[in-house]
Amino acid sequence: MTTMEEYNNGSEGSFNSEEADAIVKECIEGVVGADDYSQSLVNKWTAGIVERCLTQLVKQGKAYKYIVTCAVMQKTGAGLHTANSCYWDTAMDGSCTVRWENRTMYCVVSVFAVAVA
Repeated sequence: MTTMEEYNNGSEGSFNSEEADAIVKECIEGVVGADDYSQSLVNKWTAGIVERCLTQLVKQGKAYKYIVTCAVMQKTGAGLHTANSCYWDTAMDGSCTVRWENRTMYCVVSVFAVAVA
C-alpha cells in the first residue's frame, strides 16, 4: 500500500492529506480486505469504498465538501494511468490519491476536499 501523490501545504486549518490517506487505506482494507479480484464484486467494492470514505471524512466535522473516486483493476500486466488537476484555493483545499494493491488487484482512490466558504 503506497501513496501515489499527496498535496498539502501544512498550514493550520488546511486539508490534512495524511489523515485522509489513513482513512482511505482503512476503508479499502475494510471493504476489500484479503479478497481476490472478482469481477462480480467490483461494483460492490467501489461503492462501499466511496461511501465509507465519505462517511469517515464527514465524521471529522471539518468544513469541506468532498469528492471521492475509486477505480479497481485486476492485475493482468496491463497498464493503468490516472491523472487529476485542480484549480482552487491551495491554502485551504486539497486532495490525496491512494494506490492500494494486493496480489490480484489494484485500487486507486482519490479524495478532493473543497473548503466551504
